[in-house]
Amino acid sequence: MSTEKLESKRWWIAVGAVIIQLCLGTVYAWSVFKNPLKAMHGWGETQVQITFMICIGTIGIAAAFGGILVDKKGPRFVATIGGILFGVGTLLAGLADQLGSIWLMYLGFGLIAGLGNGFGYVTPIATLIRWFPDKRGLVTGLAVMGFGAGAFFMGRIAPSMINGFQTIDEAGTLTASGVSTTFYIWGAIFLVLVTASAMLFKNPPKGWAPAGFTPSAGKATTAASSYTLQEASRTPQWWMLWGMLFLNVSAGLGLLSQLSPMAQGLYRARLFPGVADLTPEQVAALAVAGGTVVAVSSIFNGVGRLFWAWTSDAIGRRMVFVIMFVTQCVLYILVPQIGSTVLFIIVVCYLLACYGGGFATMPAFAADSFGPAYIGRVYGTILTAWGAAGVAGPLVFAQLKGAVPLYVAAGLLVVGLILALLYKRPASKEG
Repeated sequence: MSTEKLESKRWWIAVGAVIIQLCLGTVYAWSVFKNPLKAMHGWGETQVQITFMICIGTIGIAAAFGGILVDKKGPRFVATIGGILFGVGTLLAGLADQLGSIWLMYLGFGLIAGLGNGFGYVTPIATLIRWFPDKRGLVTGLAVMGFGAGAFFMGRIAPSMINGFQTIDEAGTLTASGVSTTFYIWGAIFLVLVTASAMLFKNPPKGWAPAGFTPSAGKATTAASSYTLQEASRTPQWWMLWGMLFLNVSAGLGLLSQLSPMAQGLYRARLFPGVADLTPEQVAALAVAGGTVVAVSSIFNGVGRLFWAWTSDAIGRRMVFVIMFVTQCVLYILVPQIGSTVLFIIVVCYLLACYGGGFATMPAFAADSFGPAYIGRVYGTILTAWGAAGVAGPLVFAQLKGAVPLYVAAGLLVVGLILALLYKRPASKEG
């Protein structure tokens, strides 16, 4: 295939990657489903939160295994399996709501959808790193921007779908939450879009490089200088990258897991002060308001991924993490003092931009440090930090009340700042 055709092909792969990530990123809008599920079934906060924790924890583990499969079986195979599992898991989540089974919800949206999400997430990133050695930060940022922005569509559309499909009897009792129909529709969409986009994926020819591309001196960009997973995991730098991702994601996921209820609490204090029992219409209005905050902030989760990844090409990956850790730490300390809904939204948008920025910058960080040849394995295994953070962050925010979890998040970010300041890229294997 000619250089021109390969150049065109790599951009089509980038388009497919964005579509896949948009679908997968809808998991970040989980908080819009929490209150309807609790109201319908009487499930507790932690019960419902466990679904999200299982899902995110599974994503991290699946991404590590998926990274190995990408290197062995190729990206098309892994992305297709991911699309099927994610779609089926979402459909099972609808059935879980219809049957009132929290355990089926754990299995469907937690485990099966999480497996599919992890396989689907790592595949576009590992593939694009190989196709775009000249634009490593930019293109991985573009792909994972889709993951961050996916919650925008779910957060904006799902609350209205849930309200539209719910049924209330003459006594005012909720008889169907509307969640099941919403999940059925989205599950079918995921099955079609993710598996169709997976058909675009293919690794570049061996030894291929974009026209005019010359690797920067001293960077681990060639196959000869790449670390295997075993070699990389024996270096302190690999564990430092794992730690930075874990700490950044723990803070961000904790916030995301409670974002809609937090926003609804602020709106309730402003719109219905002193009202103990809200009408169904008022509850629905707050749900839409909370979903809107999730949707708006998700835009910045996506845009932040592109912005910080692009910035990292100019100022370096380590410096991006230093800036994000410092600014987030300050804002998490200030969040409990915020009484304005507008200011709250502005701060949350920035925090989620940094949360997404960590995901977008880390693939290029890992490739710069350990090379592209085994990036599926190396970066995929680093993503186990995502899985661990998916348990730690939401659990802290579910169990601790008031401002305490926000201060815990700030403390985690201080530790991340220390790791970023101490980080030095490992020496090239070529000397």
